[in-house]
Amino acid sequence: MSQAQIISGKTLAATVVETVKQATARLIAQTGIIPGIAVVIVGEDPASQVYVRSKGKRAEECGFLSRTHRLDAGTSEADLLTLVESLNADAAIHGILVQLPLPQHISEEKIVESILPEKDVDGFHPINVGLLSSGNRSRAMIPCTPAGSLMLAKQALGENLSGLNAVVVGRSNIVGKPMAALLLQESCTVTIAHSRTREIEALCRNADLLVAAVGRPQMINAGWIKPGATIIDVGINRVDAPEKGEGKTRLVGDVDFDAALGVAGAITPVPGGVGVMTIAMLMANTAIAAARAAGRADLEPDLSL
Repeated sequence: MSQAQIISGKTLAATVVETVKQATARLIAQTGIIPGIAVVIVGEDPASQVYVRSKGKRAEECGFLSRTHRLDAGTSEADLLTLVESLNADAAIHGILVQLPLPQHISEEKIVESILPEKDVDGFHPINVGLLSSGNRSRAMIPCTPAGSLMLAKQALGENLSGLNAVVVGRSNIVGKPMAALLLQESCTVTIAHSRTREIEALCRNADLLVAAVGRPQMINAGWIKPGATIIDVGINRVDAPEKGEGKTRLVGDVDFDAALGVAGAITPVPGGVGVMTIAMLMANTAIAAARAAGRADLEPDLSL
């Protein structure tokens, strides 16, 4: 059997960013409004620090106003809420992203709900969740990882996903549930599998499109995969890599990539797949938020989502 097609997130992300740059240039030329994004990070989580740097770099590349607020791990919930309120009131800021996870003494739910829905470029606010679930994509802010994952799936399968059996492994509010909502709107037959799902391997083997978002390194092996299936691997897990030297690590997905290559029809790599698309879609959401704030939906980047 031939080896699976590798779906390049880097290539698609570059296309998305170029589209965002062009839309931003048009928005600035026609309205004078520069899209603004504020990223808030609390504490010193190494993975979060990497993401925040990547987001800032991409934002500047797109021509945005980019601000990063770095707060100590001991910052109180009240102080974080005060910062979010000030960003809500700042007309120069169109997108607010509070990097998760937050320290345990801060309620993530309370912080997410404090962000204005129209500035919620993560797409986590209950109003955006409701708009997406009810099929109102034109008004919702769509969560970045599921939005990027859908674009990657279409890269492999074409624009028409109608009738495909899609299995989403993972039921998180951030990925699993919104991914299922998007696939339903594409007329897929969608199943959400999770830690309590019986005979999960057999269920996955029936999937034409398998989205792995469970956060367990290489959980899905070749025996779980239908020959020729398309796999979108959302997992980003750091594991020991003694072959690279003492104390070294490497990133792997939720799918055993090497084993899957001989069975799947197409698969996203880790890294270089969903992760880079997530950041690209954050840029797209910020440009969309700025265009909507200007009352110029016609100047939103056209991503055909």
